[in-house]
Amino acid sequence: MDTDLQESISALKTSLEKLELPASFGRADPAALAHLKSRFELPRRYAEFLAECDPIEVETATPSERIQLFGTGDLETEQQEFCLDDSGERIETPTKNGWRPSWILIGRSGLLGDPYFLDVANVDAEGDCPVYTAMSGTDVWQHKLCASSFAMFVRILAITMEVALDFDLDDYDPDNERVFREAIGPRIREVDPAAVKGGHWT
Repeated sequence: MDTDLQESISALKTSLEKLELPASFGRADPAALAHLKSRFELPRRYAEFLAECDPIEVETATPSERIQLFGTGDLETEQQEFCLDDSGERIETPTKNGWRPSWILIGRSGLLGDPYFLDVANVDAEGDCPVYTAMSGTDVWQHKLCASSFAMFVRILAITMEVALDFDLDDYDPDNERVFREAIGPRIREVDPAAVKGGHWT
């Protein structure tokens, strides 16, 4: 595991601890991980994350969002609604509502059910790829960039929870959410300007 991913994971765990959010990490079973890598073309960095830091039960929390990360035990099942056809095979062409074959779910909003997913068609030289989300319940999936890479996505989750320390997590008042989003914008821009431009976090 490279330094960037290690630092992102460390920041995520620290933020979860500071917010006193229960979290359980493990190590992925090598055979199960090999199956997932082959079936869903998981990029190197994400596979290394699962191998060393499998999110068995992990959900982030801020005034604007809660994000549940999928572990290897749930990853294949979670693809069924979006990425697999009726026979259980991966879709090979975009669906009528715009879901692409290269989008692989890695998490879900605990508030609205919106998916968070990798685009494995755009793997970079570091063996990583962008993370997107899209609003569920719409006729067409309109994806928004959440992070330029999975490692950066983990880092941004940590940043949002660091900022959330100064907010009431149980207050979902629009004004509280607006102030929170204004506060995280500059922090995220420091590490991933493209993620701020994507508009999801702010």
